[in-house]
Amino acid sequence: MWGEDEAGPFQTIPHPGQQWGPAGHPARYPHEHVRNGTAKLLTLFHPASGAVRVQGVTSCRNPVLHGWLKAELRAILAARPAPPEPVSAAANRACWERWQEGLSQPITLSAALPPLRLLLVLDNLTGHKTPSFVCWLFDHGIMPLYTPLGGSWLNMTESVQRILKRRGLAGQHPTTPEAIIAALEAAAQGWNAAPTPFVWGGRRSDRRHRRRQRQHALGGSGACTRWPLSVPGEYWLFREFGAAGCGWRDG
Repeated sequence: MWGEDEAGPFQTIPHPGQQWGPAGHPARYPHEHVRNGTAKLLTLFHPASGAVRVQGVTSCRNPVLHGWLKAELRAILAARPAPPEPVSAAANRACWERWQEGLSQPITLSAALPPLRLLLVLDNLTGHKTPSFVCWLFDHGIMPLYTPLGGSWLNMTESVQRILKRRGLAGQHPTTPEAIIAALEAAAQGWNAAPTPFVWGGRRSDRRHRRRQRQHALGGSGACTRWPLSVPGEYWLFREFGAAGCGWRDG
């Protein structure tokens, strides 16, 4: 499974963040900057290995995006072993259709389908649903999976893009789109030197779960307490007197 997304546009402005500098001499950003164009980062991400493929561009129209995607996907498929031939055409189609179970608007599959080789997670941009592009994916054994509206965070590619953006542009002031592209591609090259696989859950999810278990929300607000408030009088005392309520609880 691979994910695809386009990060940006990134402007030629000072980007906040930490940077090296002499002690006592903090970095100063100019009070004026020239808007000299923008840049975007086309990204393909493989969560299982952490590998990322990127391309910086100044325009992200369909011919640019589709041309880059087709070239990269061909290279990915060429590096994979040839899939085994399906037992029957019906079994092969069932392998494709199982990824559309439960969808309110399933994609119309081609009449003749090759063996399924790759899953590609995309967001709901209109350009990702161009019939000619979708048919090209089908012809090469690639099943597009679109994130639901308002659920683009389900695409892990957005997570790695935030990391690359922070590593490449934080604390920098690029003055040209070419400088932005060079910084982001260099950050991706450094990431690929020691990639980190992405998984749902993991240690960060465990820490958040333990934190929620140690605290108790108050009335659905952002406030919380470390002790469960089961008696209405305790909640009133906590609300009115803050820490005094906790002291009353402890006797």
